[in-house]
Amino acid sequence: MEKFITMSYGSGGKKTSELIEKIILPKINSSELKKLGDGAILKISTEDIVFSTDSFVVNPIFFPGGDIGKLSVCGTVNDLLVCGSVPKFISLSFIIEEGFELNKFEKLLDSISEAAVKAGVKIVTGDTKVVEKDFGNDIYINTAGIGEKIKNVALDKDKIKKDDVIVVSGEVGNHGIAVFAEREHLFEEQLLSDCNNLNNVVFEILKNKDDVRFLRDPTRGGLATTLNELCENMDFSFQLFEEEIPINRKVKSVCDLYGLDPLYSANEGIVIAIVSEKVGIKIVKALNKMDDGKNAKIIGYVTEEIGGKVLLKNKFGSIKVLDKLAYDMLPRIC
Repeated sequence: MEKFITMSYGSGGKKTSELIEKIILPKINSSELKKLGDGAILKISTEDIVFSTDSFVVNPIFFPGGDIGKLSVCGTVNDLLVCGSVPKFISLSFIIEEGFELNKFEKLLDSISEAAVKAGVKIVTGDTKVVEKDFGNDIYINTAGIGEKIKNVALDKDKIKKDDVIVVSGEVGNHGIAVFAEREHLFEEQLLSDCNNLNNVVFEILKNKDDVRFLRDPTRGGLATTLNELCENMDFSFQLFEEEIPINRKVKSVCDLYGLDPLYSANEGIVIAIVSEKVGIKIVKALNKMDDGKNAKIIGYVTEEIGGKVLLKNKFGSIKVLDKLAYDMLPRIC
């Protein structure tokens, strides 16, 4: 095989078959995928399923802590998890730019396979297209996922009540700033993306399912935009305490230097949980015992003094309103 992807690899002919059978299938060990049907016939053990899809265009495609392959799996798995489901199956589609190095593609396949195994999902169907040189950015990936709804878990923002607390499972803003720092070559000692699946974290939180109101992974737009989306047009607001929000010192340094705000920077490995006050501390203590949740904290609470706002209180007692992100602070980070 050549060292680079050519247009013939997307023709549907011999080269396409060669790419699938000699490169993709050996890297991704899936009996369903090996059938090479136009779709996959799946066995589901519940009447309720969760379905999600996402596309990934991150630049650069390799970054400290992950790559576009790992990101494509974790991103869709996490969307399924925060909807209260057990991720089971994902599809995998590539749009590859002509001239993309085959060894880089194989490296991404290794990441995808490893991430899928770690998350407990099967890759069951997919597609590959090749576009002309300069019509892409090396590679784009689309994934879609199916999860089995967890019985008796009902997550809805309408369930959020006054005095509920806001838990974050880890440091805020790591992914977006890590990708930005890699683009700009800012650190000799690399800042790592938090790109990871949330299986362990979400399943630990859902041990208290009767007291869990809502879950969300704060990706594009970060913590502040995600919370704004939750309280928009609602009767409640979120009161956050600036000193309680866990932020990596390197993330803070980059943001201070470039005029960025870590509260609006994307994450790919933490969850926001709105839970009842009585289980908040219990959940945080449980998460702190895990590698994936060692930086978990309660960062605020739900108030009904006003509606539809995200309020940030600093150590001096001053309060400011955090609005939705009005522009693309860091484009192409997922």
